[in-house]
Amino acid sequence: MRTQKSTKRGELMSQFVCARITSLAGIDVGLFEFDRHNALYFFVLNADEEIYLRYGGRDSRSATTYLDLDSLELALQQGLEAHKQRKSGEKSKVERPARLLPREIDLLKQRTIARGRCVECHLIDDYRTQQLEIDGKLDKIKDMFRSPDIKTLGIHLDVPRGLVIARTEGPTSELRKGDRIVKIGDQSVLTFGDLQFYYDKTPRDAKQIRLTVEREAAGDEKAKVVEVEITLSHQWWRTDLGFRNWTIEPLVYFRSRALTKKEKQKHGLEAHGFASEVTSISSGSRRGRRGRGGRGGRRRESVKVHDLRVGDIAYSVDGVETDPVADSADLFIILRKKSGSRVTVGVLRQGAKLDVEVRTQRRSFRK
Repeated sequence: MRTQKSTKRGELMSQFVCARITSLAGIDVGLFEFDRHNALYFFVLNADEEIYLRYGGRDSRSATTYLDLDSLELALQQGLEAHKQRKSGEKSKVERPARLLPREIDLLKQRTIARGRCVECHLIDDYRTQQLEIDGKLDKIKDMFRSPDIKTLGIHLDVPRGLVIARTEGPTSELRKGDRIVKIGDQSVLTFGDLQFYYDKTPRDAKQIRLTVEREAAGDEKAKVVEVEITLSHQWWRTDLGFRNWTIEPLVYFRSRALTKKEKQKHGLEAHGFASEVTSISSGSRRGRRGRGGRGGRRRESVKVHDLRVGDIAYSVDGVETDPVADSADLFIILRKKSGSRVTVGVLRQGAKLDVEVRTQRRSFRK
């Protein structure tokens, strides 16, 4: 159903020029930077390409968790107000980011642009990270685990009202229902897209972040602006990678639960190690591979990626038992090993130690 011009939303939209990008081949992706695994993303900007706000963002549950028509309408209003402030001089000019064109990413140029194929959003991020891997500059925690979930901060938004907090829990006790987030660190934010974008810029070794909120008057209190320091939880940056197309992610086809120190002690394992109990085995752990059949034909054989079992305790990978970040064997492989590599996992199974080979897989998807 199309928005009617006579509606409030239609009147707002009529004040914008809508540009739909169908190919990113000639676009400055340094300016239009975002997590390109989002299903929907808008930029509100002026004719000089100064970006006022972003509208988009998602979590692992859904592509539309933070998107609805009411929040879009609010974003349009905020964009017009920001433009008004820019024209009047109330809002200062935003410094333009460094220019980056898709053809400057060598792999993207060779495998997509040179072949006359469409430069799609997810290709830019995947080839960029592959290029970083080749150049020895890849930081998987920063480059692969994108867009940390604000719910790990204990923040739940009233989505139709933009950045107004619906409820809080955990480390955010100083925040209140009804507070409106206006800054993260020193960066002003208008929408959830802005908040998620700048939250993603937080250094992964950070221990705290600062949020600034506008708090409405309540009782004898006056309306005020409040700054809140929030302590970041362990692995606050970790997100579900299931919906992402990362070639750089080693697919391991098992999940495990980090053991407690007491459990490690019981098994005689390193107290600060990443020993973990295998909790599930993915159906993808048995992969198809072509082999020779009779009379010169071809047949598909079933090849196991690994022989891990639920209940196994994985305590080492290629002889390593500890890591400053990983607290489980599967996370260690994902962070420290190259996709497609083979690793040896040290396992405790019914009290006996054994080595299990894990053949990680390198994801392949349409390019």
